[in-house]
Amino acid sequence: MAVPKRVFIGSIATETNTFSPLRTDLQDFKDSFYAPPGHHPATPTLCSAVYPVARARAAELNWQIVEGTASWAEPGGIVSQQTWEFLRDQLLAELRAAMPVDIVLLGLHGAMVAQRCLDCEGELIRMVREVVGSEALIGATFDPHSHLTADRTHHADIITVFKEFPHTDFVTVAEDLIELVHRASTGAIRPEISTFDCRMIEVLPTSREPMRSFVDEIKALEGTGSVLSISIIHGFMAGDVPELGSRVVVITDGDRTGGDALARELGMRLFAMRGTTRPEFLPPETALEKALAASAGPVVIADVWDNPGGGVPGDSTIILRQMMDRKIDNAALASIWDPIAVRTCFSAGIGSTLRLRFGAKMSDQGGAPIDANIIVRGAVRDAVQSFGQSIVPLGDAVWVEVAGIDVILTSVRSQVFSPDIFSNLGIDPSSKEVLVVKSTNHFHNAFAQIASEILYAEVNGPYPSDPATNAYRHLSRSIWPRVENPHNG
Repeated sequence: MAVPKRVFIGSIATETNTFSPLRTDLQDFKDSFYAPPGHHPATPTLCSAVYPVARARAAELNWQIVEGTASWAEPGGIVSQQTWEFLRDQLLAELRAAMPVDIVLLGLHGAMVAQRCLDCEGELIRMVREVVGSEALIGATFDPHSHLTADRTHHADIITVFKEFPHTDFVTVAEDLIELVHRASTGAIRPEISTFDCRMIEVLPTSREPMRSFVDEIKALEGTGSVLSISIIHGFMAGDVPELGSRVVVITDGDRTGGDALARELGMRLFAMRGTTRPEFLPPETALEKALAASAGPVVIADVWDNPGGGVPGDSTIILRQMMDRKIDNAALASIWDPIAVRTCFSAGIGSTLRLRFGAKMSDQGGAPIDANIIVRGAVRDAVQSFGQSIVPLGDAVWVEVAGIDVILTSVRSQVFSPDIFSNLGIDPSSKEVLVVKSTNHFHNAFAQIASEILYAEVNGPYPSDPATNAYRHLSRSIWPRVENPHNG
């Protein structure tokens, strides 16, 4: 039998909103997900699906797997330099201890920024290459809301990116990476990476047209001719880095010229879609009026910019205040991050009535705190919600009733992915006329199963939601919408 290939797996992932009032440190990773070597669960996380997928195929592929630490922090503010260097150096030490290796698989996000490092993932991949040398294969998965840099494409052999937004395909993308890395390791393919800078930044949900058809088309192109893989980097508008913006990644079997041409063609087509891809973002009062006028429920309203998945606190009270002012009842909202309020409610106990101040603690753009009499309806230690096969922690969480509205308060920040964020706390989401969720689009697939209508509310707050006017300091390239046509000249 052939000698097994030694495969090292590691993951460091978070999404950094450089404008956020939050800061990210090691405790944020430990609160969200932190698995030492050998302790990654059987269920995948968004950015570490390479672990369970590689385990499942190890015997078939004749791989000897050595696992490094896997860590993920809920998107937030700039990562402390000490935390970044600790996580980076820990993973590199684990890699050195595993040497020699034939393959390195990395589960990354792609938008991590530390105090003194604008390209954490690029730095990590470059340093991994320095450890393993030129012969070993390096493969990485990325979230599309990331920044593609030269260090990443130069030092990695294969990159795959979630195609879907919401990211329902994160396991499939890990499977694709492992299959391509395996084929490259046997000499069956010679991967070449081509990229194209679309010079734009836009919201690109694949749950609606025109992105739905565009993604279906690039999927159909994979496996034809020399094309092995096609990915779209959407970009992350809240990350102030030089490489901000959308890009196309094409991986071919030894056909760099063809890959370059295809990447450019697809990139210019994506650029032509600018301004047409995002759903209609309504003022919150309009969204609430439409929801109340609906003939059936539940109507789901997304509070798109107070989304913890975009790195903001997720403690805005603006839309809740409007619901209270309109005396809306038979409604529920998930969720508001307020660990102090959660602790107070646990101390009071289920069924208690008390005067509580909650929300709006982290920013003067998140509204004013709610001061009201509330009833503690439910309380769950170490609460969770689901996102596909992934289990997402909420920390200790409570269900409180305020002015007839059911509100979930959490001690760990998380955007909303699934209706079970309500049901796991004891609320029946299908029985509500109105559901408000703090999420941009990751909620869509799961909530579409129960919603009579889905609306998107544009509530101004701490998220830098207008790239035309955002105060970028590191962006020097011309991109749309800051420049109408940056491809001219």
